[in-house]
Amino acid sequence: MHTYIKGELVEITPTQAVIENNGIGYELQISLQTFTEIQSLHDVMLYIHHHLREDVELWYGFATKEERNIFRMLIEVNGIGPNTARMMLSSMNCTEIRNAIITGDVNRIKSIKGIGLKTAQRVIIDLKDKIAKGGEDNSAAIFAQETKSANMEEATTALVLLGFAKSAAEKAVKGVCKENPDCTLEELIKFSLKRL
Repeated sequence: MHTYIKGELVEITPTQAVIENNGIGYELQISLQTFTEIQSLHDVMLYIHHHLREDVELWYGFATKEERNIFRMLIEVNGIGPNTARMMLSSMNCTEIRNAIITGDVNRIKSIKGIGLKTAQRVIIDLKDKIAKGGEDNSAAIFAQETKSANMEEATTALVLLGFAKSAAEKAVKGVCKENPDCTLEELIKFSLKRL
């Protein structure tokens, strides 16, 4: 599992960055939040999230671990894909998103392009407790969340490589995680296979 990439920032737009590392240019999808942080830099380090679909492989880059953590929490909400999560992180900063979720500000979340009333309500219902429990010093919670997200991603990738459809693999992995939130990657794959 890749955690971050360091290198020279060779191209940047408000939605994409190309980072050269060991002679290879890596194209990363970024939010406006990350763009603002890195646009004037020459050498950068971005935390990354690898997203694999049947038809495309994408890398998302984040200036901070907090932004990546919120992105990963958002994409676990039913109805929110990586592009919608990135749109949310471009429309509000991490603190604003946290506050909107904790205070149940449906209108603030709904004001983001691509987010309807039901999705905004689902974001608040699914993430309010997770974010509230984190408090100010939530490094342990972030680490646990990142480990869980990484395991879910790796398990899904493994199942896709075994020939299962991505949507079916994701559904099985999410189901196993709900029932056994503390299972290891190996157990996650094994239990998911039983569901497929």
